[in-house]
Amino acid sequence: MPATAPPAEPAIALRARPLLAGLLATRPAFLGVTLCACLIGLAVVHGSGLPIDGLKAGLTIFFALVAHAGINVLNDYYDAQSGADAANTERLFPFTGGSRFIQNGVLSEAETGRLGYGLLALVVPAGLWLAVQSAPGLILIGLAGLFLGWAYTAPPLALVSRGLGEAAVAAGWLIVVIGTDFVQRGAFSALPLIAGLSYALLVAAILFINEFPDRRGDEAAGKRTLVVRLGPDGAKWAYLGLVLLAYGWLVLMVGRDRLPQGAAAAALTLILSFRAARYLMAHASEPSELAPALKLTIAAAHLHGLVLAATLAFGRWPGALS
Repeated sequence: MPATAPPAEPAIALRARPLLAGLLATRPAFLGVTLCACLIGLAVVHGSGLPIDGLKAGLTIFFALVAHAGINVLNDYYDAQSGADAANTERLFPFTGGSRFIQNGVLSEAETGRLGYGLLALVVPAGLWLAVQSAPGLILIGLAGLFLGWAYTAPPLALVSRGLGEAAVAAGWLIVVIGTDFVQRGAFSALPLIAGLSYALLVAAILFINEFPDRRGDEAAGKRTLVVRLGPDGAKWAYLGLVLLAYGWLVLMVGRDRLPQGAAAAALTLILSFRAARYLMAHASEPSELAPALKLTIAAAHLHGLVLAATLAFGRWPGALS
Protein backbone atom coordinates (compact mmCIF):
# COMPACT_ATOMS: atom_id res chain seq x y z
CA MET A 1 0.00 0.00 0.00
CA PRO A 2 1.30 3.51 -0.72
CA ALA A 3 2.35 5.62 2.24
CA THR A 4 -0.24 8.09 3.49
CA ALA A 5 0.63 11.63 2.45
CA PRO A 6 1.38 13.97 5.35
CA PRO A 7 -1.21 16.67 6.04
CA ALA A 8 -0.75 19.93 4.20
CA GLU A 9 0.58 22.93 6.09
CA PRO A 10 -1.83 25.86 6.58
CA ALA A 11 -2.29 28.00 3.48
CA ILE A 12 -2.58 31.79 3.32
CA ALA A 13 -6.18 31.38 2.09
CA LEU A 14 -7.10 30.78 5.73
CA ARG A 15 -6.70 34.52 6.34
CA ALA A 16 -10.15 34.93 4.75
CA ARG A 17 -11.60 32.82 7.59
CA PRO A 18 -10.19 34.48 10.73
CA LEU A 19 -12.24 32.51 13.27
CA LEU A 20 -11.19 29.18 11.77
CA ALA A 21 -7.61 30.39 11.47
CA GLY A 22 -7.59 31.43 15.12
CA LEU A 23 -8.96 28.06 16.20
CA LEU A 24 -6.52 26.04 14.11
CA ALA A 25 -3.60 28.18 15.29
CA THR A 26 -4.15 26.78 18.79
CA ARG A 27 -3.31 23.29 17.46
CA PRO A 28 -6.51 21.72 18.85
CA ALA A 29 -5.45 18.19 17.89
CA PHE A 30 -2.78 18.36 20.58
CA LEU A 31 -5.02 19.51 23.44
CA GLY A 32 -5.93 15.92 24.31
CA VAL A 33 -3.00 15.64 26.71
CA THR A 34 -4.62 18.31 28.89
CA LEU A 35 -8.00 16.61 28.79
CA CYS A 36 -6.37 13.37 29.95
CA ALA A 37 -4.59 15.20 32.79
CA CYS A 38 -7.91 16.66 33.96
CA LEU A 39 -9.54 13.22 33.83
CA ILE A 40 -6.75 11.80 35.99
CA GLY A 41 -7.29 14.58 38.53
CA LEU A 42 -11.04 13.94 38.62
CA ALA A 43 -10.42 10.19 38.87
CA VAL A 44 -8.27 10.71 41.96
CA VAL A 45 -11.10 12.71 43.55
CA HIS A 46 -13.68 10.05 42.73
CA GLY A 47 -11.38 7.26 43.87
CA SER A 48 -10.88 9.10 47.15
CA GLY A 49 -14.61 8.84 47.79
CA LEU A 50 -15.27 12.55 47.37
CA PRO A 51 -18.20 13.96 45.41
CA ILE A 52 -17.49 15.72 42.11
CA ASP A 53 -19.09 19.08 41.40
CA GLY A 54 -20.04 18.87 37.72
CA LEU A 55 -20.02 22.63 37.09
CA LYS A 56 -16.59 23.13 38.61
CA ALA A 57 -15.27 20.06 36.79
CA GLY A 58 -16.57 21.30 33.45
CA LEU A 59 -15.12 24.78 33.94
CA THR A 60 -11.79 23.33 35.05
CA ILE A 61 -11.51 21.21 31.92
CA PHE A 62 -12.63 23.97 29.57
CA PHE A 63 -10.29 26.63 30.88
CA ALA A 64 -7.38 24.19 31.20
CA LEU A 65 -7.84 23.57 27.48
CA VAL A 66 -8.00 27.34 26.81
CA ALA A 67 -4.78 27.83 28.78
CA HIS A 68 -3.06 25.05 26.81
CA ALA A 69 -4.31 26.59 23.56
CA GLY A 70 -2.90 29.99 24.54
CA ILE A 71 0.44 28.45 25.48
CA ASN A 72 0.60 26.65 22.12
CA VAL A 73 0.06 29.94 20.30
CA LEU A 74 2.66 31.76 22.41
CA ASN A 75 5.17 29.00 21.73
CA ASP A 76 4.71 29.67 18.01
CA TYR A 77 5.06 33.40 18.61
CA TYR A 78 8.36 33.14 20.49
CA ASP A 79 9.76 30.43 18.21
CA ALA A 80 9.07 32.78 15.29
CA GLN A 81 10.88 35.60 17.06
CA SER A 82 13.89 33.40 17.77
CA GLY A 83 13.96 32.17 14.17
CA ALA A 84 13.76 28.51 15.23
CA ASP A 85 10.68 27.64 13.19
CA ALA A 86 11.87 29.52 10.09
CA ALA A 87 15.18 27.63 10.22
CA ASN A 88 13.47 24.26 10.56
CA THR A 89 13.63 22.50 7.19
CA GLU A 90 13.45 18.92 8.55
CA ARG A 91 10.19 19.31 10.46
CA LEU A 92 7.57 16.57 10.45
CA PHE A 93 4.35 18.54 10.20
CA PRO A 94 2.02 18.62 12.10
CA PHE A 95 4.08 17.15 14.94
CA THR A 96 7.16 19.37 14.92
CA GLY A 97 8.29 22.74 13.64
CA GLY A 98 5.32 24.69 15.00
CA SER A 99 1.92 25.36 13.45
CA ARG A 100 3.50 27.22 10.45
CA PHE A 101 0.79 29.90 10.64
CA ILE A 102 3.35 32.70 10.89
CA GLN A 103 5.82 31.24 8.41
CA ASN A 104 3.08 30.62 5.81
CA GLY A 105 1.54 34.07 6.16
CA VAL A 106 -1.76 33.04 7.75
CA LEU A 107 -1.13 35.13 10.87
CA SER A 108 1.43 37.82 11.54
CA GLU A 109 3.70 37.66 14.56
CA ALA A 110 1.72 40.46 16.20
CA GLU A 111 -1.62 38.72 15.57
CA THR A 112 -0.23 35.49 16.99
CA GLY A 113 1.04 37.22 20.11
CA ARG A 114 -2.30 38.95 20.70
CA LEU A 115 -4.18 35.67 20.25
CA GLY A 116 -1.94 33.80 22.68
CA TYR A 117 -2.03 36.42 25.43
CA GLY A 118 -5.75 36.96 24.86
CA LEU A 119 -6.46 33.28 25.49
CA LEU A 120 -4.41 33.32 28.68
CA ALA A 121 -6.25 36.44 29.82
CA LEU A 122 -9.55 34.56 29.54
CA VAL A 123 -8.28 31.99 32.03
CA VAL A 124 -7.61 34.49 34.83
CA PRO A 125 -11.19 35.40 35.85
CA ALA A 126 -12.27 31.77 35.57
CA GLY A 127 -9.39 30.72 37.79
CA LEU A 128 -10.25 33.37 40.37
CA TRP A 129 -13.89 32.24 40.44
CA LEU A 130 -12.84 28.61 40.92
CA ALA A 131 -10.48 29.70 43.71
CA VAL A 132 -13.36 31.40 45.48
CA GLN A 133 -15.41 28.23 45.12
CA SER A 134 -12.63 25.95 46.38
CA ALA A 135 -9.68 27.53 48.24
CA PRO A 136 -7.14 30.34 47.70
CA GLY A 137 -4.37 27.81 47.12
CA LEU A 138 -5.72 27.33 43.60
CA ILE A 139 -4.35 30.76 42.72
CA LEU A 140 -0.82 29.53 43.41
CA ILE A 141 -1.40 26.42 41.31
CA GLY A 142 -2.79 28.46 38.42
CA LEU A 143 0.00 31.02 38.53
CA ALA A 144 2.62 28.25 38.55
CA GLY A 145 1.03 26.61 35.52
CA LEU A 146 0.73 29.83 33.52
CA PHE A 147 4.27 30.82 34.43
CA LEU A 148 5.73 27.52 33.24
CA GLY A 149 3.73 27.73 30.00
CA TRP A 150 4.97 31.26 29.32
CA ALA A 151 8.56 30.62 30.42
CA TYR A 152 8.84 27.51 28.24
CA THR A 153 9.78 29.55 25.15
CA ALA A 154 9.55 33.21 26.21
CA PRO A 155 12.74 35.14 26.95
CA PRO A 156 14.54 35.77 29.15
CA LEU A 157 13.97 32.32 30.66
CA ALA A 158 13.18 30.29 27.50
CA LEU A 159 13.42 27.06 29.49
CA VAL A 160 13.38 24.79 26.46
CA SER A 161 16.43 26.61 25.08
CA ARG A 162 18.27 25.84 28.32
CA GLY A 163 17.60 22.11 28.11
CA LEU A 164 14.85 22.38 30.72
CA GLY A 165 11.85 21.98 28.43
CA GLU A 166 11.13 18.38 29.44
CA ALA A 167 11.20 19.24 33.14
CA ALA A 168 8.89 22.21 32.52
CA VAL A 169 6.42 20.10 30.56
CA ALA A 170 6.36 17.31 33.16
CA ALA A 171 5.81 19.87 35.91
CA GLY A 172 3.17 21.70 33.89
CA TRP A 173 1.00 18.67 33.22
CA LEU A 174 1.43 17.44 36.77
CA ILE A 175 0.11 20.85 37.85
CA VAL A 176 -2.99 20.26 35.70
CA VAL A 177 -3.66 16.99 37.55
CA ILE A 178 -3.04 18.61 40.94
CA GLY A 179 -5.14 21.67 40.10
CA THR A 180 -8.09 19.60 38.88
CA ASP A 181 -8.00 17.61 42.11
CA PHE A 182 -7.64 20.77 44.21
CA VAL A 183 -10.74 22.43 42.70
CA GLN A 184 -12.84 19.52 43.96
CA ARG A 185 -10.98 18.71 47.18
CA GLY A 186 -10.36 22.30 48.29
CA ALA A 187 -6.99 21.33 49.74
CA PHE A 188 -3.59 20.04 48.71
CA SER A 189 -3.06 16.29 48.63
CA ALA A 190 -0.22 13.96 47.77
CA LEU A 191 -2.56 11.71 45.81
CA PRO A 192 -2.71 13.59 42.49
CA LEU A 193 1.07 13.95 42.45
CA ILE A 194 1.57 10.24 43.08
CA ALA A 195 -1.08 9.28 40.56
CA GLY A 196 -0.19 11.78 37.83
CA LEU A 197 3.59 11.64 37.65
CA SER A 198 3.85 8.70 35.25
CA TYR A 199 1.49 10.43 32.84
CA ALA A 200 3.29 13.78 33.15
CA LEU A 201 6.60 12.10 32.29
CA LEU A 202 5.08 10.50 29.20
CA VAL A 203 3.79 13.90 28.08
CA ALA A 204 7.35 15.19 28.51
CA ALA A 205 8.48 12.29 26.31
CA ILE A 206 6.30 13.71 23.51
CA LEU A 207 8.17 16.99 23.69
CA PHE A 208 11.50 15.17 23.89
CA ILE A 209 11.03 13.01 20.81
CA ASN A 210 9.63 15.99 18.86
CA GLU A 211 12.97 17.73 19.37
CA PHE A 212 14.81 15.16 17.23
CA PRO A 213 13.47 16.31 13.84
CA ASP A 214 13.83 19.94 14.96
CA ARG A 215 17.43 19.55 16.12
CA ARG A 216 19.29 21.24 13.28
CA GLY A 217 16.83 24.14 13.00
CA ASP A 218 16.89 24.67 16.77
CA GLU A 219 20.68 24.59 16.83
CA ALA A 220 20.92 27.08 13.97
CA ALA A 221 18.66 29.48 15.89
CA GLY A 222 20.57 29.09 19.15
CA LYS A 223 17.75 27.09 20.74
CA ARG A 224 19.78 24.60 22.77
CA THR A 225 17.20 21.97 23.58
CA LEU A 226 18.15 18.79 25.40
CA VAL A 227 18.50 16.97 22.08
CA VAL A 228 20.81 19.71 20.77
CA ARG A 229 22.90 19.51 23.93
CA LEU A 230 23.14 15.71 24.06
CA GLY A 231 23.20 15.05 20.33
CA PRO A 232 20.91 12.42 18.80
CA ASP A 233 22.99 9.46 19.92
CA GLY A 234 23.02 10.56 23.55
CA ALA A 235 19.46 11.88 23.56
CA LYS A 236 17.94 8.61 22.34
CA TRP A 237 19.15 6.90 25.52
CA ALA A 238 17.81 9.76 27.61
CA TYR A 239 14.42 9.26 25.93
CA LEU A 240 14.48 5.59 26.86
CA GLY A 241 15.43 6.50 30.42
CA LEU A 242 12.53 8.97 30.62
CA VAL A 243 9.89 6.42 29.60
CA LEU A 244 11.40 3.78 31.89
CA LEU A 245 11.19 6.27 34.75
CA ALA A 246 7.51 6.90 33.97
CA TYR A 247 6.54 3.24 34.00
CA GLY A 248 8.88 2.44 36.89
CA TRP A 249 7.18 5.10 39.02
CA LEU A 250 3.72 3.69 38.30
CA VAL A 251 4.75 0.10 39.09
CA LEU A 252 6.53 1.23 42.26
CA MET A 253 3.50 3.16 43.53
CA VAL A 254 1.19 0.21 42.83
CA GLY A 255 3.67 -2.18 44.45
CA ARG A 256 3.85 -0.01 47.56
CA ASP A 257 0.05 0.17 47.82
CA ARG A 258 -0.10 3.87 47.09
CA LEU A 259 -2.37 3.34 44.06
CA PRO A 260 -5.05 0.77 43.20
CA GLN A 261 -3.74 -2.53 41.88
CA GLY A 262 -5.74 -2.03 38.71
CA ALA A 263 -3.69 1.07 37.87
CA ALA A 264 -0.89 -1.28 36.80
CA ALA A 265 -2.91 -1.84 33.62
CA ALA A 266 -1.76 1.60 32.44
CA ALA A 267 1.78 0.21 32.33
CA LEU A 268 0.78 -1.96 29.37
CA THR A 269 1.21 1.11 27.18
CA LEU A 270 4.95 0.55 27.53
CA ILE A 271 4.52 -1.66 24.47
CA LEU A 272 3.87 1.49 22.44
CA SER A 273 6.63 3.44 24.16
CA PHE A 274 9.17 0.69 23.55
CA ARG A 275 8.20 0.46 19.90
CA ALA A 276 8.76 4.21 19.66
CA ALA A 277 12.13 3.79 21.36
CA ARG A 278 13.09 1.07 18.88
CA TYR A 279 12.37 3.40 15.94
CA LEU A 280 14.30 6.16 17.67
CA MET A 281 17.31 3.95 18.38
CA ALA A 282 17.51 3.06 14.70
CA HIS A 283 16.83 6.50 13.22
CA ALA A 284 17.75 9.16 15.80
CA SER A 285 19.83 11.05 13.21
CA GLU A 286 17.32 10.60 10.36
CA PRO A 287 14.43 13.05 10.92
CA SER A 288 12.47 11.84 7.90
CA GLU A 289 12.20 8.35 9.43
CA LEU A 290 10.87 9.38 12.83
CA ALA A 291 7.15 9.90 12.14
CA PRO A 292 6.21 6.41 13.44
CA ALA A 293 8.11 7.04 16.67
CA LEU A 294 6.39 10.38 17.19
CA LYS A 295 2.94 8.88 16.61
CA LEU A 296 3.62 5.97 18.96
CA THR A 297 4.84 8.31 21.70
CA ILE A 298 1.69 10.42 21.41
CA ALA A 299 -0.51 7.33 21.42
CA ALA A 300 1.26 5.89 24.46
CA ALA A 301 0.74 9.04 26.51
CA HIS A 302 -2.93 9.39 25.63
CA LEU A 303 -3.77 5.72 26.16
CA HIS A 304 -1.79 5.66 29.40
CA GLY A 305 -3.73 8.68 30.66
CA LEU A 306 -7.13 7.23 29.76
CA VAL A 307 -6.44 3.80 31.26
CA LEU A 308 -4.93 5.38 34.36
CA ALA A 309 -7.95 7.66 34.83
CA ALA A 310 -10.37 4.75 34.48
CA THR A 311 -8.54 2.50 36.91
CA LEU A 312 -8.06 5.29 39.45
CA ALA A 313 -11.72 6.25 39.29
CA PHE A 314 -13.16 2.77 39.64
CA GLY A 315 -10.38 0.78 41.29
CA ARG A 316 -10.16 -0.13 44.96
CA TRP A 317 -7.77 2.27 46.66
CA PRO A 318 -5.49 0.82 49.36
CA GLY A 319 -5.94 2.52 52.75
CA ALA A 320 -6.73 6.20 53.16
CA LEU A 321 -4.20 8.70 51.81
CA SER A 322 -4.52 12.47 51.85
